[in-house]
Amino acid sequence: MSWWETDEDEDEDEYDESDVKVRPNRRGSRPRTKVRPEHADAVEGWVYGVDRGRYAVLVGDGTPDEHVITAARASELRRKSVVTGDRVDLVGDTTGDPGTLARIVRVQERTTLLRRSADDTDEVERIIVANADQMLIVVAAANPEPRIRLLDRYLVAAFDAGIAPILCITKTDLADPAPFLENFAGLDLPVFRSSTDRMPLEQITAALIGHRTVFVGHSGVGKSTLVNALVPDANRATGVVNVVTGRGRHTSSSTVSLRVHTEAGDGWVIDTPGVRSFGLGHVDPANILGAFSDLAAVAERCPRGCTHLPDAPDCAIAEAVEAGELGDTGRARLDSLQRLLGTFAARSTRVE
Repeated sequence: MSWWETDEDEDEDEYDESDVKVRPNRRGSRPRTKVRPEHADAVEGWVYGVDRGRYAVLVGDGTPDEHVITAARASELRRKSVVTGDRVDLVGDTTGDPGTLARIVRVQERTTLLRRSADDTDEVERIIVANADQMLIVVAAANPEPRIRLLDRYLVAAFDAGIAPILCITKTDLADPAPFLENFAGLDLPVFRSSTDRMPLEQITAALIGHRTVFVGHSGVGKSTLVNALVPDANRATGVVNVVTGRGRHTSSSTVSLRVHTEAGDGWVIDTPGVRSFGLGHVDPANILGAFSDLAAVAERCPRGCTHLPDAPDCAIAEAVEAGELGDTGRARLDSLQRLLGTFAARSTRVE
């Protein structure tokens, strides 16, 4: 206090709460809240196409009011993926008129989720499709040569997702698929054989009715050709196999849902881009054996905690192979299983 000030002056100059200046909220006049609207009036639909942040959503599937809505993802879902096959709730303009845009505010619980990773050591998953109940695996008998272990991987991914697998082997006029198919004789796996001049379209169509079937396959195996035959207006691009590398060129670059319509009912084909590898880094290793149902039945005789790897003592599968119980393909089947299990065992060791 300066010598010229008195105690009385100090009391008069004291601040009170009314003197505090409050800065306005720069982001708006109302504070943020974590309470989200319930959207009780939301319209339900399912995503059948995704393109650069815009979602094609089918509303009223199979009813007279069926129509397509273009939608964007609401801000509250920015950390939630929305993929082909998802059942979603929408608000906003849900008329589907040209130029309108609705908002996806909820993703309903998924029944199945088909995923893959870049490789077996990458646990970051790439979601392919949600809520599919069947997987049609397309493999060529030749040009490109069929790959046993790639088919094993498809089967593991299907089993892990809870999706029923079906196999279609194409180009059977170029090579006899029997030796390849013998590797999977112990599986309960429906198989369709297709040639250039004869596709079993009626049989495959019957298997698709009432289901949402995701089509997967190596590039160049004829998957897009099969899709175009099943859905004539699909117009999926087709390509050829490089005669030098034996590899197909990627012709499908996006996942697309297509309706298969018959007098007996409808089904949906979900066509995916061709892949040359199918990583299983996201899969629970405990689910791998389940994809080898013929070996899983024998594994029930294994000692508790058996790893089924080459150094596993008293492994019932290895003993059955040595005894010839699993036929000529038993050793190849066990080798495929052990390669997959060995990859996951090595990954677990690195993590530890």
